[in-house]
Amino acid sequence: MANTKSAEKAARQAVVRRTRNVVMRSRLRSALRTVTQAIASGKKDDAQSAYKTAVPVIDTMVTKGIIHKNKAARHKSRLALGIKAMK
Repeated sequence: MANTKSAEKAARQAVVRRTRNVVMRSRLRSALRTVTQAIASGKKDDAQSAYKTAVPVIDTMVTKGIIHKNKAARHKSRLALGIKAMK
């Protein structure tokens, strides 16, 4: 339990930030999942459109500080390679 007023406020802010981060992280995972499912189904057009919608979401997570920029680059690279490997 917080002992000072500033510590109480910091605890309240941490709760708000955590819930916001959970929502953002869920958005990221959903975007990644839609692309990977489209790649697995073999529909290249669907995979490309899902990738185009996922890239801004991934970049937003970097700007918000949810994930590191190298992790974002790795996700984008692997998804692009998966799409490129499709026939």
